[in-house]
Amino acid sequence: MIDVVALGELLIDFAPLSADVSGYPVLAAKPGGAPANFLAAVNTCGKKTALLGKVGDDTFGRLLLGTLRRAGIETRGVILDPAVFTTLAFVSLDERGERSFSFARKPGADTRLCWEQVDTSLIDETKVFHFGTLSLTDEPARTATQKGVAYAKTKGKLICCDPNLRPPLWPDAESAREQMLWSLRQADVVKISDNEVDFLWSCGPEEGADRLLKEYGVSLAMVTLGPEGCLLKTAAASFRSPAPKVHPVDTTGAGDIFGGSALARLLELDKSIAALTEDDLAYIGRYAVTAASLSTEQPGGIPSIPDRETVIKTIM
Repeated sequence: MIDVVALGELLIDFAPLSADVSGYPVLAAKPGGAPANFLAAVNTCGKKTALLGKVGDDTFGRLLLGTLRRAGIETRGVILDPAVFTTLAFVSLDERGERSFSFARKPGADTRLCWEQVDTSLIDETKVFHFGTLSLTDEPARTATQKGVAYAKTKGKLICCDPNLRPPLWPDAESAREQMLWSLRQADVVKISDNEVDFLWSCGPEEGADRLLKEYGVSLAMVTLGPEGCLLKTAAASFRSPAPKVHPVDTTGAGDIFGGSALARLLELDKSIAALTEDDLAYIGRYAVTAASLSTEQPGGIPSIPDRETVIKTIM
């Protein structure tokens, strides 16, 4: 049995190390892609995962498959396509480690996944189906994602979503908003940032969480607040936690690591979301916000995920 299957992008993040005398960045290639980061965090908590996606049949694509396998992520649902290049993301960091992105994705392999190429047997095996919105930016990956969500719902799977906002990948803000809102309507569990809440509704995290629960039918809303921590809310309980003090160098993947860690803790509880108490939300939220915070002290996404023992020791 697989605990979590995710559909979406697997790519290379080029993270800056330094700059030369002319100001050009010296870059290091790191494995990335929000669903892959998410699954790697789930795996770190001892759960079984698999990815559905596409990379180029090139050096970076093969490197990425090796990284997933070493992380314990099942890769039989990831296609190597010789017709397209593996997607590349170029990361810029400010003095606080906050990142912005530029993409080589016109098209990138992740956008070329067709529904007919999706291994539905992995969805059949899983407890949770996870997706993000970057696979909704372009066809045929958009249709593959929509059909994947619909298929998972017919099989009674828990649906988890991250409405990941990357403005450079959308033709305009309204297109991004439309697809992000569609994704929220599909989900039982949502991990969303305070910046994304503001983008969608021009409101704060509390109101955003309430809207997810009352207007979109979400059962568990998890809002990340950057250095301010997180807010978790169900119809019956809520929990808010500050983030531990860290010295961030790169926030790439922190939200994904939060989401994957939180989902793994939810699965550990083995309770319906409706039955979760404030203590249960604390069990989920404290671990997830600590794992995400610690990850910012190391560069990259997957390589920065702290092991379970380190996270628990930091909480204590």
